[in-house]
Amino acid sequence: MSTNLNSKFDHHQSAHCESGVTSNLLRHYGYEVSEALAFGIGSGLFFGYFPFIKVNKLPLITFRSGPGGIFKKCSKRLGLKVESRTFRDQGQARLELDRVLDKQIPVGLQTGVFWLPYFPPALRFHFNAHNLVVFGRDGDDYLVSDPLFEITVRCAASELDRARFAAGALAPKGRMYWISATPEQLDLQGAVRKGIREVGSRMVKAPVPIIGVSGIRMLARQIERWPEKLGSKRAIQYLGHTIRMQEEIGTGGGGFRFIYAAFLQEAAGILGLDELEGCAAEMTRIGDRWRQFALEAGRICKGRKALDGSFNELGDILRDCADQEQKLFRDLLRLVK
Repeated sequence: MSTNLNSKFDHHQSAHCESGVTSNLLRHYGYEVSEALAFGIGSGLFFGYFPFIKVNKLPLITFRSGPGGIFKKCSKRLGLKVESRTFRDQGQARLELDRVLDKQIPVGLQTGVFWLPYFPPALRFHFNAHNLVVFGRDGDDYLVSDPLFEITVRCAASELDRARFAAGALAPKGRMYWISATPEQLDLQGAVRKGIREVGSRMVKAPVPIIGVSGIRMLARQIERWPEKLGSKRAIQYLGHTIRMQEEIGTGGGGFRFIYAAFLQEAAGILGLDELEGCAAEMTRIGDRWRQFALEAGRICKGRKALDGSFNELGDILRDCADQEQKLFRDLLRLVK
């Protein structure tokens, strides 16, 4: 493998991988779009409870939009042109990556966390929707900007191949994506409004009861039934899975809401709507409530809190979150109509 060093890529650490990658790629082309702004414009906030889809034999609970959605929607709404590829063959995927890198173009990749060697062993788990940027190569190493890390890292070509073709749910299939053309000026106002409208509609106008605030309320009812329906041991397993989906897969319930609050603060200035400052403060309080849910659930899982009545308390916290989010997103839809 020949050498291709791109020292011009400016790495920024972030809270969430895909919004961080999106922000870093946009900054590379001279657009000062923060992670929070990329997350909001890309409509990253979501809630879905899918009991019929299993993750390690446990129900899927998701707090974010589907993999690739943030980059795709943010780029489209800002008027950028992007290209994306998936592959069946590892060799072909590596050749295409090298071809784009040879043009001094940084490339976003979807990967499996478990196979990335620079992750500490304790943090590796089978999650196949982790995003990072490759901005160059040096011999048999690729130069990687992983937004979850403070500095850039190196990854051997063979190891990166394995991560790009990890098997299982959300298999990346070598997916790579990059910005191919940029506009002279970004329509931030239009992009921000579209981002808020989509998230608001998803959260309070979803036609099915498993998405948005209705999905949060459904999860609340299910949690209250778990001890009787599943038995204590299995109920705690389900609860531990819920915490992991909320707090460890990306940044989850509270974390995503804190990012969205930062987005609303920026949106207030972009749109000239002071009311969004109040919405940002309310979203921060909602994020704190989600963190309280995770804290109380963790105490139950660790045996530090009696089971009797505890699952009902968790259900009450989730219903409170749903009620507050319903009011907030209705207010947001009114403000940006």
